[in-house]
Amino acid sequence: MSIPYEYSVVLPEGYTEGKRYPVLFALHGKGSNEQDMLGLAEPLKNEFILIGIRGDLPMGQGYQYYELRSLGNPIREMFDRAVGRLEAFIEYATEKYAVDPARRYVLGFSQGAILAMTLALTMGERIKGIVALNGYIPDFVKTEYPQRSVINMSIFISHGEFDPVFPVKIGYETAAYFKNLNDRVNFKTYPSGHEVTGANRRDVMNFLLEDRLTD
Repeated sequence: MSIPYEYSVVLPEGYTEGKRYPVLFALHGKGSNEQDMLGLAEPLKNEFILIGIRGDLPMGQGYQYYELRSLGNPIREMFDRAVGRLEAFIEYATEKYAVDPARRYVLGFSQGAILAMTLALTMGERIKGIVALNGYIPDFVKTEYPQRSVINMSIFISHGEFDPVFPVKIGYETAAYFKNLNDRVNFKTYPSGHEVTGANRRDVMNFLLEDRLTD
């Protein structure tokens, strides 16, 4: 098959095809790139296969996965296309690398977080867990997308208390939406803007390192 996206992969030291590893698919924010997210996830490199997926649309010095009509209002056709291509990429990478299909995770920041949460809803238990940093769920995803159960999914959502792009109220609303579907949602806020603090990063790393060991 054709590869839906450009990407970078970091394999654990001693990687062997005879073993199966948890995998973390990392989705960047608008105008950034896959290396930014791989840097964030670097402490996991000996435990996970790390795959940073680059958006296929240029945006300034970086990339994006879809364009906006206005802030918080994705162009629906481009958004739908991105979700479908990301689902296809996850399956492609699972076949290509020694991935444990029962331990697939998606990490995203901002636009990447929006997509990570959408993939949780569209892929359901084909994903073990998501980490969504400073994002939201588009209304049309909630009301028009066919959704799968996330009742057993491991979910970590965080938001900056002073986020000037997506106010923290959106973070609380997003967490409440998932808490109606899953009673084990981890939601945290941090005294920060539209960014990931050191404390936020540590909490994410601990969440993923612990969760990979659970059924």
